[in-house]
Amino acid sequence: MKILVTGGAGFIGSAVVRLAVARGHEVVNLDALTYAANLANVASVADSPLYRFEQADIRDRAALDRILSTHKPDAIMHLAAESHVDRSIDGPGAFIETNVTGTYNLLEAARAYWTTQGRPEGFRFHHISTDEVFGSLGETGQFTETTPYDPRSPYSASKAASDHLVCAWHETYGLPVVLTNCSNNYGPFHFPEKLVPVVILNALHGRPIPVYGDGGNVRDWLYVEDHADALLLALEKGSLGRSYNIGGENEARNIDLVRTICAHMDHLRPESAPHDRLITFVADRPGHDRRYAIDPTRIRTELGWRPSVTVEEGLRRTVEWYLNNEDWWRPLLSRQGVGERLGKA
Repeated sequence: MKILVTGGAGFIGSAVVRLAVARGHEVVNLDALTYAANLANVASVADSPLYRFEQADIRDRAALDRILSTHKPDAIMHLAAESHVDRSIDGPGAFIETNVTGTYNLLEAARAYWTTQGRPEGFRFHHISTDEVFGSLGETGQFTETTPYDPRSPYSASKAASDHLVCAWHETYGLPVVLTNCSNNYGPFHFPEKLVPVVILNALHGRPIPVYGDGGNVRDWLYVEDHADALLLALEKGSLGRSYNIGGENEARNIDLVRTICAHMDHLRPESAPHDRLITFVADRPGHDRRYAIDPTRIRTELGWRPSVTVEEGLRRTVEWYLNNEDWWRPLLSRQGVGERLGKA
């Protein structure tokens, strides 16, 4: 299968690219190379005859048309997005332009391409989204695929809008789509503005480890390589027009996640222990959802998928990866906004 992956130089997208190439798929990586993208994420497959790279922005319809007509993919996996909630609070416009208008452009380009190719039965448009579109849960309950949308941030609102566009293009035009909504990802190659790499790198450098509010916000943590596996499965075997929630089955409070990372740092860098002395509670983010939790029953029963990595094992692997790959993360620390407190509104 030849797959066009948008956002393939990003965190999740690059995991998909690496796994797809490893499994023998041809991959065309379309990425605008914005601040969070990094071609080093796909360096391990860059020389493969199965891999091609196209620098383009999904807001550029002409570029999308050219790339689709040139490469003629069998499927599109749409991961390109602005994704950092704090940045969406400070500058929501970029999220609307990329996540909403960009998705619209890609849908229209995909529809035109699919039509000119004779509407091949095997073509798929796989839209990758987030559990944040469902809003915030109380102390109990889980998100299912039928949970009403209730986005609370500019980021989640823009992703909710893109989800609705994808569903509308399926119902109105018959575009063969599959949707997935995932929980919080973590793992190697995670851009160092998100919680897990921030904790690791601040602990490594002896800097305060910021925890929003009381640290009681709960997330379901999904190892990124497990997620990539689930995405390829949904692409290949998911039912058209159907959505699948992908979760790690690893709920944890932020403060407990941070303490687990500190414990791994204590083991691997005992000379600086205890690292939890660096934990610093800071003012909460505006509109910070209290709890997310995924019910993965549909993808487990229909497609036979479940996560293979526990949060404890995944965090250990992630901490070790960052400690062993300073040449990857060091250049990223100078990129705009990294290391700053964003999203104060």
